Amino acid sequence: MAKNKPETTDTNVEAIENALTRTEQYIENNQKSLTIIVLAIIVIVGSFIGYKRLYIAPMEKEAQSQIFMAEQYFEKDSFNLVLNGDGNYLGALDIIDSYGPTKTANLAHYYAGISYRQIGQYELAITHLKKFSSSEKMVGAIALGSIGDCYVQLDKLSDAVKYYAKAADLAKNDFATPIYLMKAAMVYEELGKLNDALNAYKQIKDNYPKSTEARDIEKFITRVELKK
Repeated sequence: MAKNKPETTDTNVEAIENALTRTEQYIENNQKSLTIIVLAIIVIVGSFIGYKRLYIAPMEKEAQSQIFMAEQYFEKDSFNLVLNGDGNYLGALDIIDSYGPTKTANLAHYYAGISYRQIGQYELAITHLKKFSSSEKMVGAIALGSIGDCYVQLDKLSDAVKYYAKAADLAKNDFATPIYLMKAAMVYEELGKLNDALNAYKQIKDNYPKSTEARDIEKFITRVELKK
């Protein structure tokens, strides 16, 4: 058996050499195409980095300076000024139009959505809130819950309950989650989905017993059980 090992080794070496030869031949035959591909990748990566540094970064800085007053008006519940600005500083809608690719414009969608909800323009509120995204779970949950509120006002309860459920699942804290579970449960009741309503009420009872919503939760559970 020892005499067979050199043959196997020689065979393996020959196979590797043949593979290398084929690779070299492929590169030689396609050198022009491969060079173009490599250059294209370099151009794309370089363009992206340049776009971020030379275009987006200055735009982001300018957008942040503009949104400052909109945030101040938001805290004061001056929602029309949040949306449209005050003549000196841009409102959220102008920031979205002028600085669309920036993170600040993303935040402006949130301010615009909440502001539209507060002044009763629910369809516009939904449009902006759906365009908003956040890595901060609490803010994201508020946005989702606000979409649910808007759908309730529009009497689109099936849509509303989906967003309340999403908000409750995203929040995952003792303050926000029971709020959205309670809203979801009440809409489920209105839709006649009593098992879903009961499940949501029981989640509040079992998982968030110290929450405000848990104080009278037995009353809601009993009410649903009597309806079944």
